[in-house]
Amino acid sequence: MSAQEEIAASAATWIVEHGLDYSAACRKAAEHLGLSGTRGLTMPDHLVVEDAVREHLALFFADTQPQALRVLREMAATWMRRLQDHQPYVGGAVWRGTATENSPILLDLYTDDPTGPELALIDQGVPFETGQRAGRGREPVPVIGLEVPCPALRTTIPIEISVWPHDDLRGALKPDARGGSWRGTLQGLEQRLREASAP
Repeated sequence: MSAQEEIAASAATWIVEHGLDYSAACRKAAEHLGLSGTRGLTMPDHLVVEDAVREHLALFFADTQPQALRVLREMAATWMRRLQDHQPYVGGAVWRGTATENSPILLDLYTDDPTGPELALIDQGVPFETGQRAGRGREPVPVIGLEVPCPALRTTIPIEISVWPHDDLRGALKPDARGGSWRGTLQGLEQRLREASAP
């Protein structure tokens, strides 16, 4: 097994069982394996890590992960409907199918009215926090954070909503190296829910 494969396998544990994002999990894995600072070390790319996550889920969480994924996808769909005026897309593990109860719901909104989503949540009486994240090479992007109770999983699920300029949508829809999509519409998410329910 190569160093990259070792890091990916170890990172999968940190992602699935501790809720770390991919970058943080790879750094933690490299440190745990004693590979931090190794000259010429290249971290595994996102798809390699995602493959390791899928293997980890199949080995250790095959009996519980599909139900958790369904619950999180249903939650994401609910919030996408609540924010439908701001062109919502769902990304991350919830869209890609690797989400567990430790996974946040990641929503991207594409709008030319950056304050609109906050006003919509205020109108709906939803408490939230605001912050920023790095944009795609330009100005920081506003982020809205929610903590939503999830009785079905007996926990609270964080929802991170990034508010992007509408012009960024085209770049966001570029496929991954295997032709898959990094994020999807409400209609796409509903289709995945129907497919998972089909006999």
